[in-house]
Amino acid sequence: MQHPDAARSSAPIVAANGLSMHFAERTRFLGRVKGNPLRAVDGVSFHLERGRCFAVVGESGSGKSTLARMLVGLLRPTAGDVELAGTRLSTVDEAGLRAMRRRVQLVLQDPRASLDPRMRIGAVLEEALIVHGLGRSRQERQDRIMRALRQVGLDAQHLDRFANELSGGQRQRVAIARAIIVEPEILVLDEPVSALDVSVQAQVVNLLMDLQEQLGLTYVIITHDLALVSHMADSVGVMYLGAFVESGPVSAVVAAPRHPYTKSLLSVVATSDPRIERDKPITILEGQIPSPRNMPSGCTFHTRCPLARQIAAQEGGQTAVPAPCATQKPEPRLVQGRTLTCHYAERLG
Repeated sequence: MQHPDAARSSAPIVAANGLSMHFAERTRFLGRVKGNPLRAVDGVSFHLERGRCFAVVGESGSGKSTLARMLVGLLRPTAGDVELAGTRLSTVDEAGLRAMRRRVQLVLQDPRASLDPRMRIGAVLEEALIVHGLGRSRQERQDRIMRALRQVGLDAQHLDRFANELSGGQRQRVAIARAIIVEPEILVLDEPVSALDVSVQAQVVNLLMDLQEQLGLTYVIITHDLALVSHMADSVGVMYLGAFVESGPVSAVVAAPRHPYTKSLLSVVATSDPRIERDKPITILEGQIPSPRNMPSGCTFHTRCPLARQIAAQEGGQTAVPAPCATQKPEPRLVQGRTLTCHYAERLG
């Protein structure tokens, strides 16, 4: 069931180039849009090679799920472009977009929201095949359905059940089966295990890793779980207010974070060693995450950045943070094996 093109090229299969998604305020006054746009995603770029896994992490409201929906073509970006297997989504019409969606499938956090409660599981899976024109006969479709069920650890007894008759783990397995049954190249997984009991999460993670190896799949994982990132991902982008503040190989970013925001996220990840957990410093950021409708000027993280305040104090300035942080938007820079978006990237450590 591996896609025939899976081994052809080492070129990026997913490329996000300057992606932005700004939602206009709906309130109107004298025929004009009133208020600031909501900048959900703001200039995100990354490249992902075939068969690899890229994770996007950050707090709730950082723009992760909006990015996921742009990657599968459910949202058209206000700026930038998505390129999947060499095809730019901005260049295809609706028919082409439907065809492309067979190659990239989205698996949501809560399968109860995506599985029709009035349809039996067999019908849910068959519908995916019919929509994409796969399976010339009913028997061929049934064969595909049974193969997909077995691949996710389910069997024929689940075909006649409704979603509400299944456990949370079984529902997520059905959602994964519906995604892989159309033989995609890419899965975008939006918080794939966060709605599951802890005892079930490891089973689903292991299933996803097995499927990636068996089918040659490429994954983009949207998550807030840095432990999951360490286990599954090859590279990671840390998102704050719609943009990456640090990105690079997991071995660099998670093992030795440099940006203050990444350090804060990692400081609250539990470890299995109680001695490390007891002595581990926890970084609590001051203040609240700003509204994406009223972004801070300059570096959007400067209102919560402990490094900016520390540098301002060392320099004896009259302001709470250095002038560049408050007034100038920093450009991403490659430093020690990862990309950092910070005016003082070389001083991070």
